[in-house]
Amino acid sequence: MVAAFLRSCLWLLASSIAVLAAEADDGHKRIHLRTHSLTSPYLDSDMQSRWWDFGADTVIRADQYVRLTADRPSQAGWIFSRVPLTATNWEIEVEFSIKGAHNLYGDGMAMWLTKQRGMSGQVFGHTDKFEGLGIFFDTYKNNRPGVTFPYIMAMMGDGQTEYEKHTDGKSNELDGCSARGIRNAHVPTKALVTYFADKNLTVALQYKNEDEWTPCFSIANVKIPSVAYLGFSAETGELSDNHDIISVETRNMYQPAGGSTDSGRGGNRGGSRRGRNGRNEGGGWGWFFVKVLLFVMAVGGSYVGYTMYRANQRPRY
Repeated sequence: MVAAFLRSCLWLLASSIAVLAAEADDGHKRIHLRTHSLTSPYLDSDMQSRWWDFGADTVIRADQYVRLTADRPSQAGWIFSRVPLTATNWEIEVEFSIKGAHNLYGDGMAMWLTKQRGMSGQVFGHTDKFEGLGIFFDTYKNNRPGVTFPYIMAMMGDGQTEYEKHTDGKSNELDGCSARGIRNAHVPTKALVTYFADKNLTVALQYKNEDEWTPCFSIANVKIPSVAYLGFSAETGELSDNHDIISVETRNMYQPAGGSTDSGRGGNRGGSRRGRNGRNEGGGWGWFFVKVLLFVMAVGGSYVGYTMYRANQRPRY
């Protein structure tokens, strides 16, 4: 009986530690931004979206996806937020799908945070000479020797510089990574983009195993325009693929009063869905765990002592 009680206490302690550790996370509070999130059924009752505009060849299937392009040649589509993303620090988790029936495929899709919105063009279905951030999920290799495709890369546009399609954007690339296997993946494919204003932009990908995040790149000293619209676009040429957006979850991040202000470590999740680098919880959580442990030990010791006392008080014959 005593052993069972102590096991229960230890289980309670372990459960408390696990829950509190998950809540502690990386020290930042997160607030869901409905204005920049997107989930099924995607549309309101009037077959429109309060927070998003879409155009060109984009097709919305309310129970499954926002299809930017179908697996057909010469398609382009886009979807953009109606209001700018003004949060100082944020993270955006996107579930998407790039799939097709052909051995040759292209061209790819993009995620945008730009001053321009809903403008069709030649850069993965969006306008060229954009101002702001473009993250390109490029599936067709034009001229990048030594680089494995699909390739994910970031470019910061100044409103005047063109994207060089014939070199897959090499001359204006901030950073990038190969993601072989992200097309026709057997698990949900996701991207997690984390931004701390004027400090750090980090991208991690899920495509190898579910709940396993693979770091892609981290860029310091990135400055996204204070007024920028969140969007996604895709295009096909002679080669094609289905480019689908399944869901978008955008979260505003902030430091609670008295928290650490060192935000430059980014949002690399490593191998856990909710785990992130850069935890800085100080001694508060450790001291709390010690107090919980001492409390459990005190209760357990008291119970054992009381049990022994009762045993000694029993009449002896």
